[in-house]
Amino acid sequence: MAEHEHVRVAVVGSGFGGLGAAVRLRREGVTDFVVLERAGSVGGTWRDNSYPGCACDVPSHLYSFSFAPNPDWPRTFSGQGHIREYLEHVTDVFRLRPHIRFDSEVKMMTWDAEKLRWEIETSSGRLSADIVVSATGPLSDPKVPDIPGLDSFPGEVFHSARWDHDHDLRGKRVAMVGTGASAIQIVPAIQPQVGRLTLFQRTPPWVMPRIDRAISGAERALHRALPFTTQARRGLLWGMRELQVQAFTKHPNELGFIEQLAKRNMARAIKDPALRAKLTPDYRIGCKRILLSSAYYPAIARPNVDVVASGLSEIRGSTVVAADGTEAEVDVIVFGTGFHVTDMPIADRVVGAEGRTLAESWKDGMESLRGASAAGFPNWMTIIGPNTGLGNSSMILMIESQLNYMADFVRQLDVLGGRAALDARPSAVAAWNHRVQERMKRTVWNTGGCTSWYLDASGRNTTIWPGTTTEFRRATRRVDLAEYELLRAPAQEKPVQEKPAQENPAQDKPSQETAEVDA
Repeated sequence: MAEHEHVRVAVVGSGFGGLGAAVRLRREGVTDFVVLERAGSVGGTWRDNSYPGCACDVPSHLYSFSFAPNPDWPRTFSGQGHIREYLEHVTDVFRLRPHIRFDSEVKMMTWDAEKLRWEIETSSGRLSADIVVSATGPLSDPKVPDIPGLDSFPGEVFHSARWDHDHDLRGKRVAMVGTGASAIQIVPAIQPQVGRLTLFQRTPPWVMPRIDRAISGAERALHRALPFTTQARRGLLWGMRELQVQAFTKHPNELGFIEQLAKRNMARAIKDPALRAKLTPDYRIGCKRILLSSAYYPAIARPNVDVVASGLSEIRGSTVVAADGTEAEVDVIVFGTGFHVTDMPIADRVVGAEGRTLAESWKDGMESLRGASAAGFPNWMTIIGPNTGLGNSSMILMIESQLNYMADFVRQLDVLGGRAALDARPSAVAAWNHRVQERMKRTVWNTGGCTSWYLDASGRNTTIWPGTTTEFRRATRRVDLAEYELLRAPAQEKPVQEKPAQENPAQDKPSQETAEVDA
């Protein structure tokens, strides 16, 4: 990185959100941008989560960019490796690598009110930017609970998102802490190898079968020859999920039928009534994310697996102790305990117009305008921001909607001209979030009787979008300037001599508007 580079846009993160932002900027004709990535490769959560069995619970043709269809997905539900290959290929197809600054973790971003720009300190140097697009994602920083005695545990300890592939689990006594989306994939993957597996389950999940299969060569050939068939497949998958939304958002009681299907699924694999009782949730299905696995229950029923219906509370040497007093001797502890979602660490590193960090601004709960703009943080946008998560569909749909909003944000600044910035009005942020929270009141996520990572410390749902992806697409189609305060640089401020991120942008354009990816 140059000693002090200045760019039009700085994108933070190179997962789906960051790469999508980079592609969209290029398609808007903006080439003066960089992507700041703390690691040495792209992929985001699909780079970091490489644990055994890691896969997506959204169908492959829906969990990919609409502008970069992949006719060659090998399975209906893709594994981590295939998704990471897809993202690497998107990076190459759209020629994004010259824009990416690897090993450049953002240490601090500070708004300069005089120059109307962001001063950014990274692990590889300093730079400034007119606009910051934060695409760090909510599933990027693992959360490990503070368990008494953990520091003195003599064996191996790691989080599912930081899997230690150098450690052989064969024949080992393993404690799996947590029963979320990662755990139900890890358990069946490692159960045949380990000597004994002790699963600490604070809350049982609802689990439905994962109808996964290989996509035939004939299907893939058809998708390559007739691209509209790929679009039709994607459209069908999307439409089915749009029709389900009302049950989650308006009529949670209608989900009772799905609960019965989930119980039958469990009963087919779990014959022991006592174990079935441990594994049966006491909250409405959908309150936590419905998990998909056809291998989890069969693995749980194996003789080398113990289910402890209680959370881990203490560690005494190599003995792990549950809150109900159950003890087990283990050699390895694996935490599948989720991520910092409602308290994202990046928020501590963003200092806005009033000298407050974003974390301080969000101390009573995350909130932003249309999931993108926070009041007091001019020209700063999030991808997968507050209340943009989904409980039943593909986040790529929401990301692409936010990319539309980002693109119009940049266009509006270009139309305004000069040294200008847009800062979301507190009244607009409050009005938007009031509408979101009012709609949230009757959703299954708020009324289903569970405690989930969707809720913040005060019990407020600041992560999920309480509507369809179509509604969100309409709400983020364009920027309403009435919802923003226009900031201008002081008259005496001289224009900053900007150094483009690319020497020759004309040679750095993708060869086509819509690229077909065959990762």
